[in-house]
Amino acid sequence: MTELSHLNPRRYPDPSIRSFDPRFDALRLASASVECLYQGARWSEGPVWFGDGRYVLWSDIPNNRILRWDEETGAVTPFRRPSGNANGNTRDREGRLVTCEHLTRRVTRTEYDGSITVIADRYQGKRFNSPNDLVVKSDGSIWFTDPSFGIDSFYEGEKQEPELPQNVYRVDGQTGEVTMVCDEVIGPNGLAFSPDESVLYIVESRSKPRTIRAFDVAGDGRSLTNNRVLIDAQQGTPDGFRVDIHGNLWCGWGMGTDELDGVRVFSPGGEALGHIALPERCANVCFGGRHRNRLFMAASHGLYSLYVNTQGVCGG
Repeated sequence: MTELSHLNPRRYPDPSIRSFDPRFDALRLASASVECLYQGARWSEGPVWFGDGRYVLWSDIPNNRILRWDEETGAVTPFRRPSGNANGNTRDREGRLVTCEHLTRRVTRTEYDGSITVIADRYQGKRFNSPNDLVVKSDGSIWFTDPSFGIDSFYEGEKQEPELPQNVYRVDGQTGEVTMVCDEVIGPNGLAFSPDESVLYIVESRSKPRTIRAFDVAGDGRSLTNNRVLIDAQQGTPDGFRVDIHGNLWCGWGMGTDELDGVRVFSPGGEALGHIALPERCANVCFGGRHRNRLFMAASHGLYSLYVNTQGVCGG
């Protein structure tokens, strides 16, 4: 059993939470601090909250497993191993786990009985690269990014030659048809919709500097228009992120310095509002807890949490 460690010092307000803009003060709680829930992963990614069971699942990609943290007991146990080098996770609108798998180069759904259904593993007869992150829209469609990270080495999958460009795809919630919705992002990574689903944000992780791009969702709900840079990350490295009910972006951030590692929070207009400092780079986040007001942060070797004064959007 891995011994849990905690951040120090323990003071209120937590000095690791910094405001850049007065608007961030309304999003933080004076008597809430960052908590370390687990240490012992090799590269933490893809957290997702299951309120019906009061637990978080998240991926430890190089160790080829999905871990489970239980809110009531604090225990961490294996949920699935091997996991196909799982990366991003979310839930569909029926509450089922949906996962991006690097090794198998596919998107899967875990059914209520524990069986696994392959949602998508090819586009026009060619295998995906390594599906990375995903989000489920209110119409049941699944949108996911497909960079080559999992096939670039033997660390997060198996080194293989790509068969497709690095695109963003949509799986129709009714027919299962796979369509390519974006080929304009260099190294597409994390993605999320605005609260009203009128905008899709996508991390461009192979541009220098990295950016978070915004696209308008067309009236048909199936295509994207008006590609633009919302956030220039400068020295930061955005990876995965989620959106709160006010439209703010809570972004995994790093890497390798005290000023950058953690979670960077931006307004819907792209202004930096604040930062949650962690002792390691954060890859991805999710909102959970009874009121969706607890931010869970998958960061390198660990899992962290912080209660905040906002809520994550439903389905995010």
